Amino acid sequence: MGEADDVELLAEIAREAGALAMTFFQQNPKSWAKGETSIVSEADLEVDNLLSARLLAARPDYGWLSEETADDPARLDCHRVFVVDPIDGTRGFLSGSREWTISLAIVEKGRPVAAVLFAPALDAMFQAVEGMGARRDGGSLRVSHRTELAGASLAGSRRLVRETLEIASIETEYHGNIPSLAYQFALVAAGEVDVAIARRGAYDWDLAAADLLVHEAGGRLADLDGKRPRYNALDRRHPVLLASTPALCDEMAAIVATAELRRLG
Repeated sequence: MGEADDVELLAEIAREAGALAMTFFQQNPKSWAKGETSIVSEADLEVDNLLSARLLAARPDYGWLSEETADDPARLDCHRVFVVDPIDGTRGFLSGSREWTISLAIVEKGRPVAAVLFAPALDAMFQAVEGMGARRDGGSLRVSHRTELAGASLAGSRRLVRETLEIASIETEYHGNIPSLAYQFALVAAGEVDVAIARRGAYDWDLAAADLLVHEAGGRLADLDGKRPRYNALDRRHPVLLASTPALCDEMAAIVATAELRRLG
């Protein structure tokens, strides 16, 4: 079995999980605080249970890393690992926004090799296989052709984008803070957003699937030093990250780095 078989499996199970999630959507599911800043709902847990049962039954030798499952260090010794966010954008999901996703990736040697991002409320299915391109609903994805930051569309947290634009001193379009970080990056892969910024502290499950989509669509997703994220490490968190067209990446990274220095004093 190769990556093509794996992505077919991910897509099939993502649709099952999406159907389950939709039974909770806009139905006021139970939710509660998780840690200091996060929130989780009964929908997250039910979808996570379905995903783990179905995916691990199909690939019992793969490791498992999910936002809603207690971490098992045994994943570090697995050749391939499922990296999963059962509902990316839980706050948006609970508020009725349609921009939430089910994010599924398979990671090998620290990098995603197969990925599916499914937005059930939008009925949008993104897929990517390493070396074989990225697709949305069967059509090929390519990042935008923009080569100048002036006039570019940006997505990310309002504060971070505002600080960035103050430094850049140029006219850009603010696309908004999309509830699902994975979907925000997927829009870069689709050419609908030129630059997306992720604040420090995003986790593997927020990023892995969208990372492969961006790179297979001809874009770049990297930290402010230009390094691609590595996944399935002991520390699952990441620094500030940018997804963009190749032509804008270095200029944007320098601007965001300046904004971060100012913020940190």
